[in-house]
Amino acid sequence: MPRNHAKPALSALALALLVSGCGGGATPSAASPAGPPAKGFPVTIDNCGVKTTYRRPPQRAVSLNQHATEVLLSLGLERSMVGTGYLDDSILPEYRAAYGGVKVLSKEYPSFEALLAAEPDFVYGGWSSTFDEKEGRSRAAFTKAGINTHLNTEECPTGPVDASSMDEEIRTLARIFGVPERAEARLGKLHATLDRVEARLAGVIPVKLFVYDSGDKSAFTAGGKGIGNEMIRRAGGVNLFSDLDKAFADVSFEQVAQRAPDAVVIYDYGDQSVEDKKKFLLAHPALKDVPAIKNRRFAVLPLASTVLGVRMPAAVESLAKQLHPGRVR
Repeated sequence: MPRNHAKPALSALALALLVSGCGGGATPSAASPAGPPAKGFPVTIDNCGVKTTYRRPPQRAVSLNQHATEVLLSLGLERSMVGTGYLDDSILPEYRAAYGGVKVLSKEYPSFEALLAAEPDFVYGGWSSTFDEKEGRSRAAFTKAGINTHLNTEECPTGPVDASSMDEEIRTLARIFGVPERAEARLGKLHATLDRVEARLAGVIPVKLFVYDSGDKSAFTAGGKGIGNEMIRRAGGVNLFSDLDKAFADVSFEQVAQRAPDAVVIYDYGDQSVEDKKKFLLAHPALKDVPAIKNRRFAVLPLASTVLGVRMPAAVESLAKQLHPGRVR
């Protein structure tokens, strides 16, 4: 995506925050104004090593990255959002109308100054790059400006990332915004999809899979620490690189050949098309004897569906249809 978007002019509040952040005095928290807490609050959240106490729900939230944006929209929080940015794919059809009412701050990450100009009281990031210290967007910088932050917990897992991680992420955001009942309604629908797939795949022989995200010198693939590994298992597959202690990692094409996958799952995003990725893999000399390549057995998932968020159950069903079409239609 292009990075040539203009930086909006700073608002009075943003300028005040910047000036106060440069001074020696304490900056009052815009996210925790004085006064009695709202009903059901305070709520304290420990997120990726940052502990935050919310005295009331955020009123001016900004979401960055697809999965963060769709979690908020799935909870009906568009009226509490003042900005969003950085999509990898089209917004899911059921959320497009709500998304249309939220200002897009930039195609990729807005600058720290542009974020301040939106006057947020809360920033929710899907990837750790949302809070890139080198770009001046560290979580500490937002805290200093009186803005609370939350990072998708797939970026800092404390254990296996699975369906319970999806539940926790959605419930946590619902608690922060004071709408816990909406989380339960949403999760009921998401788990209904997972239960349906599980029933249809009972007793199925798992397909040995290799995830191809990108790369030409080496292959960037899904390891065992991310939600992608759980998705493959639930779709009737086994991730041949689940032994890697990361959500994503680079492996050699020789390693892929040694593990001999029966199918390749291509993550679809960016400038390289799925067809180009297929052509590259089919022509790679190290892979010529791999069953998946010899049989041209590919499955495809959009990148936005392979990270921790509301798309996970539908992505499991989609992958299951591609791997086991006789079982899941």
